[in-house]
Amino acid sequence: MIEIRKACPSDLDHIMPIYRRARAYMAANGNPNQWTGGYPGQEDILADIEAGNCYVCQEQGQLHGVFALIFGEEPSYRTIEDGHWLREEPYATIHRIASAGTRPGIARLCFAFSWQLCRKRGAGLRIDTHADNKIMQRAVTAFGFQKCGIIRLADGSPRIAYQMLAPES
Repeated sequence: MIEIRKACPSDLDHIMPIYRRARAYMAANGNPNQWTGGYPGQEDILADIEAGNCYVCQEQGQLHGVFALIFGEEPSYRTIEDGHWLREEPYATIHRIASAGTRPGIARLCFAFSWQLCRKRGAGLRIDTHADNKIMQRAVTAFGFQKCGIIRLADGSPRIAYQMLAPES
């Protein structure tokens, strides 16, 4: 059974090949422009680990996936174009989700884990992806995220933004 746990620095040698594989997979499947220039790099992942935001999907010592879950405001989400957030509320954001390609359904497991943590905290959940990343777009909408509009990263690159609302008390 796959468990999801916080990553530690000793996981880095197993995490980075997952991201290399994910970049190659995206490029081979119509999305060559989302993670370019070696992004996410080792320094990005170490920062996520040090902040306690990096999680790995593990089964019998093998890593099958990795992602960041960050509670609090995402600066690039302050402005949204061609739409609006469903509701302003505390939220977490899923970033840098990647599968090793060794087990099906890793994205769904990551979403479910993240949603469970958000529900415990009374928070919503947000995610964004590149317009060319049709695989991720299908995955997020299949899980129940609703498309809200377009956000822009710090470098101005557009991303499609999605949200799941926190349960109302």
